[in-house]
Amino acid sequence: MRDPNTKPLSGYILALQGAGVGASLASAVTAHLPNAMIAGTLLLAYVGLEWVSFIHEYQGVPVTPWNPGLGVAFAFLVLKGARYALVLFAGVAVAEILVLRTDLAWPVIVGMAAIVSASFATAAVVARRHLRLDIGLSHVRDVLLLLVAGAAAAAASAALLSMLLLVADELTIGDLPKASIPLLVGDVIGIAVVTPLLLRLSLRWPDLTAKSMASLAPEGLLYLAAIGLILWLVVGGAGPRDYKLLMLLFLPVLAAALRHGIDGSCATLAATQLGLVAVLHQNQYDASVFTEFQLVMLVLTTSGLLVGVVVSERQRADLAARQAEARLKEMQAEAGRAARMNLVSGMASALAHEINQPMTAARALARAIQEILRAPKADTQRADGNLTTLVAQIDHASGVVRRMREFLRRGQPHFSTLDVEEVVQDALVLAKPDATTKRIAVELHVADALPPIFGDRIQLQQVILNLVHNAVEAIAEARRSDGCIRVSAGRGDGPAIEIGVADNGGGVAPELALFAPLTSSKKDGLGLGLSICASIVQAHGGRIWLQQGDAGATEFRFSLPVQT
Repeated sequence: MRDPNTKPLSGYILALQGAGVGASLASAVTAHLPNAMIAGTLLLAYVGLEWVSFIHEYQGVPVTPWNPGLGVAFAFLVLKGARYALVLFAGVAVAEILVLRTDLAWPVIVGMAAIVSASFATAAVVARRHLRLDIGLSHVRDVLLLLVAGAAAAAASAALLSMLLLVADELTIGDLPKASIPLLVGDVIGIAVVTPLLLRLSLRWPDLTAKSMASLAPEGLLYLAAIGLILWLVVGGAGPRDYKLLMLLFLPVLAAALRHGIDGSCATLAATQLGLVAVLHQNQYDASVFTEFQLVMLVLTTSGLLVGVVVSERQRADLAARQAEARLKEMQAEAGRAARMNLVSGMASALAHEINQPMTAARALARAIQEILRAPKADTQRADGNLTTLVAQIDHASGVVRRMREFLRRGQPHFSTLDVEEVVQDALVLAKPDATTKRIAVELHVADALPPIFGDRIQLQQVILNLVHNAVEAIAEARRSDGCIRVSAGRGDGPAIEIGVADNGGGVAPELALFAPLTSSKKDGLGLGLSICASIVQAHGGRIWLQQGDAGATEFRFSLPVQT
C-alpha cells in the first residue's frame, strides 16, 4: 500500500507553487518531465537490448550478431536531435558495467562511451540537418543516405574504439579483426534493420488502429510462417553455412515490399533478423558464424529496403496521377459549366424574349377565354380551341426553361443512348432566339434513319450550341443582312455520325490553332469555347475540325461514333 505521508510528483509541484518557491521552477519541471521520461525509457531499452543481443566480451569489445539498441538510439538521434547523445553515452557506460561486466578502467569506459555517442550523433545531425534526410524514407536517396550515415558512423566508431583500446594496451594489432569486424557488422545491421522501422512507425503510428492491425494479421502470420520454414531449411537442414538457402529469405521480404512498400519491407526484415538471431542462438553457434550470416543478412536488408522504397515511390506516383486526373476532370467540368453559363448569359435577352412571348400570348388567350365564358351564350368550341393553344404556348415556354435549366446543371456526366435529331433540336431551341433577334435564319437538315449514339446529352448540346453561337457572332461582325446558319447531321466515314454547323459570316483564318486553349479569332474571345468543345468530342471518342474557313462559307464539323 502507498505510504500516506508520500505525495505524487504533481503534489510536490503544487506544493512548490503554493509555498512560493517559484512558479517558473514548477513549470520548468513540468515542461521537461516528458523529455526525461523519454530519455529514461530509451536508456532502459538500450541496456535491455544490449543484454538480449550480447554474446560475450572480447577485450572490452562486445561481440554481438547485431546491435538493436544502437538502432533504436540512432533513430532517436535522427528524430529528436543530438541532445539524445547523452542517453547513448550513459547507455554505453551502463552496458559496459552491467551487461559486459568489463574490467576496463573508468577512463577507458568513459572514452568508449564518448566515441560511440559522438560518432553516431554527428552522423545523425549531418544526415538530418545538412543532407536533408527525410525521416519518412520516401525516396531511394533517403534510404541510401540513412544506410551510408549509419555505416560511416559505425566504421568511425569501430576505428576509434580500436585505437583507444590499442593505446590503453587492451588490444594488440592481431586482436583487431576479431574485435572490430563483429562490432562493425553488428552496429551496421542493427541500424539497417531497426532504425528504418522506428522512423516509419513514428509517422504511421497515429494511423494504426486495432481494426487495421487485425486486417493485416492473417497476412503477417503467413510471412512469419514462410520465414520460419526458410530458417529451418537453412539451419536445421543443410547446416549453418548454407548461404544459398539463406537468400530464400528475400522471398517473403519481396512479397511484403510489393504489397505494402517500405513499411512491409521494414516489418519483414525485422522479423527475419529476430528469427535468424534466435535460431543461431538456440543452436549455440559461435560469433564467427553469426558474423558470416550477418554479412549475408546485411545484403538482404539493403536490397529489401531499396525494393520497398521503390515500390512506395511507385505507389505514391500512381496515387498522385489518379488525384491529378480527378482534379483535371473536375476542372474540365467546372470550365464546361462556366462556358455554358457564358453562352446563356450572352443569349439572356433573346431567351428572355423567347420565354416572354408565349407567356404574353397565353395571358391574352386566357383573357379571351374569360370573355367567351362570360357571354350569355358561350362559344365552347372556340374556348376549347383557345385553351389548346394556351396549353401549347405554356408548354413551349416551360420547354425553353427546362432545357436551359438542364443545360446549366452541375454534376457528373450522364451517358446514355441518344437520338441525334433530338439532341440537335433541343440545342437549337436555346440557340434560335439569339439568332432570331439578330435576323439570322437557322436551318436544320437531318438525314433519315440515323443510328443512335452513346454520350452525355448536355455536353453534346454544349458543342452544338457553342458552334451555333460562334456562327451568330461571325455573321453579326460581318454585318450581313442575309445571315444564315445551316446545321446538318448525317452519316460520316465509317461507323460515325457527322454534325456540321455552316455559316456565311466573315470566315476563319486557317493558320489559327482554334482548338488550343486561349486561342480565339474574336477580339473579345477568351479562347476556351472551342477548346472545351474539342475536349468533349474527344471524350466521346470523336474528333472536331474546321471543314472550311472561307468568308461566306465557313463550316465546323465533328464526328461521333455510333452505338454498336
